[in-house]
Amino acid sequence: MGAGKTKRMPRAVREQQMLDAAVHVFGRRGYMAASMDEIAELAGVSKPLVYLYLNSKDDLFSACIAREARALTEAVRAGVRPGLSADGQLWSGLRAFFSHTARHPDAWRVLHLHARTHGERFAAEVAAMREEIVAFVTQLIAAAARDAHRDPHLPEGEVAGLAEALVGAAESLADWAGATEGVTAKQAAATLMNFAWAGLGDLMAGRPWPPPEEPEEPEEPEEPAEWAESTERPDPVPEPAPVAQAAG
Repeated sequence: MGAGKTKRMPRAVREQQMLDAAVHVFGRRGYMAASMDEIAELAGVSKPLVYLYLNSKDDLFSACIAREARALTEAVRAGVRPGLSADGQLWSGLRAFFSHTARHPDAWRVLHLHARTHGERFAAEVAAMREEIVAFVTQLIAAAARDAHRDPHLPEGEVAGLAEALVGAAESLADWAGATEGVTAKQAAATLMNFAWAGLGDLMAGRPWPPPEEPEEPEEPEEPAEWAESTERPDPVPEPAPVAQAAG
């Protein structure tokens, strides 16, 4: 008797296998150098099946971005535990962010490197994920300010700017941690806390850093009216030619 038929794998499971393989290849090679043949081989399927499930290389890349962006935002949200102090919430959120990017380095390269540099469609998808994380961090900072002194004086624009700066620093630090041997997620989170919270802690307590007073720069004198209309100077008046002396 011949060998029995293998059980068919559900489409959803097979598709996740394809996405796993695609994230690995895209993360290591980038979009342009990634081969659909290599992705299919790594997923253990035929290349026509990859096209049947995910239509095209562009659609496959887009599906990778969507899945990994969702996983990262969910990890950060789940990592922030309600009821903690302001610094405790920030610490737990940063731990979640750096732990996720450390566990999924190929996914992080897809999101932060390759998707941003390969075209407007993919860059826009990553930008939407980033905006969601910045909005979440903005809410955390605003809530911390309210809890700290009940009547916060932080303008909305300043809170949004702080969140943008914090997310940008976390992104850069994730790149550094991934490229530096021996740096753990906890160490990366502690580095950013030491950098950011010294300032944010004072801000939450109503002690913002005062910029030093600088003397006002003297105003430059206005040009005369006759020169204001045109920058061209009149031609110089030629000197008269020397008169030849008459012969004696």
